[in-house]
Amino acid sequence: MNDLNPLSQNFTIKSLLKFAFPTILMMIFMGLYTVVDTIFVARFVDTNALSALNIVCPVINLIVGLGTMLATGGSAIVARKMGAGEHTRAAQDFTLIISAGILLGVLIAVLGTVFIDRIIWGLGAGSILFPYCKEYLFILLLFTPASILQVLFQNLIVTAGRPGMGMALGVSAGIVNILLDYIFMVPLHMGIQGAAFGTGIGYMIPAVIGLWFFSAKKGSLHFRKPVIDFSVLAESCTNGFSEMVSQAATAVTTLLFNRIMMKLLGENGVAAITIIIYTQFLLSALYIGFSMGVAPVLSYNYGKQDEKQLKNVFSICMRFIVFVSVTVFATALIFGSPLVGIFTERGTPVYEIARNGLLIFPFSFLFCGVNIFTSATFTALSNGKLSAILSFLRTFGLITVLLLTLPNILGVTGVWLAVPIAELITMVVALVFLHYSIYPIHI
Repeated sequence: MNDLNPLSQNFTIKSLLKFAFPTILMMIFMGLYTVVDTIFVARFVDTNALSALNIVCPVINLIVGLGTMLATGGSAIVARKMGAGEHTRAAQDFTLIISAGILLGVLIAVLGTVFIDRIIWGLGAGSILFPYCKEYLFILLLFTPASILQVLFQNLIVTAGRPGMGMALGVSAGIVNILLDYIFMVPLHMGIQGAAFGTGIGYMIPAVIGLWFFSAKKGSLHFRKPVIDFSVLAESCTNGFSEMVSQAATAVTTLLFNRIMMKLLGENGVAAITIIIYTQFLLSALYIGFSMGVAPVLSYNYGKQDEKQLKNVFSICMRFIVFVSVTVFATALIFGSPLVGIFTERGTPVYEIARNGLLIFPFSFLFCGVNIFTSATFTALSNGKLSAILSFLRTFGLITVLLLTLPNILGVTGVWLAVPIAELITMVVALVFLHYSIYPIHI
């Protein structure tokens, strides 16, 4: 059965990019429709609604982080066992991970709706923003199981050797989200509730189709009566913990960015940093998609004990990452103004602040690709500890220290420099980890 698995082929740079391309395209498209979703709220509701999205964002980060932790850690386990020829056990573990994801989603939905008022007040919403936050968050919480299933299937469909289907699910969900956002918010005048329903229904598409696909039992990976093995779930969570760290850190650092910019430039500064963050999310999607796309290949060859192919794939990936890093950096500098102009009109204070930021902030793209891929590599090789260290450094530890010091010395310029410097330092650490862990690879 191994010979029939797309993960077992001898990859060249062309075949590896062909394999990873659907996942790359899926993540780029997801980044694009997330940005479009935000633009719709800003244009068709009001700025209070846009602020409400930022207020409840930590809850969404938590849900995505938990799903991604289970998905990436579980994917590494399943792919490793498939590579080792343990196909029955891989299917059983896969089913256990999916079942745990559903139960986790139901638990979050129930607890979230019961304590929704306390959560929103705790996130810092005032009396004006509270109604917007509650309308949006309540609806999204109802779709939490579908949200987690979407994340799980996006990773595990690639592990099953069907990245093209994963791309189709992601793109179709994005198109539906955009269309429903427009229908609900413009002709039907549903406001921020329309945005929440559009997003939630978008989650349902990959969730439902994924359940159907893995129930068909046509591929090498499908649902099978699971073995209740809590060590599998523990390893999934431990191995994928770096992804949870990344999402949790994003929530905290976003709050920190907002408070510092509010102090330095007021509401215009907060709006500007929001634009920068969403622009970063869109441009980083390429790195994330590529890393997700090749991670099962690394896990598979790790489980197969194929050191030669493992080194070959890793070398191809690093060359690609370096090329993309330079390309994304140049794109951000050249097209910074048009990107900012999508969110706000030229000549406004917000536009000028954000445009100045995009003269400095893009330097982070020269370094973050290596960091994202290296973290994903260690997760794929079941070394969640090193992966978590890198994620912690780049998304929370270093940024927090730099944000608390640089703005006091350099003002707003210090805010823009915090992320590039954090990414640079993390890259140095990542290269040290790679030197001792990848060359030679110890299996």
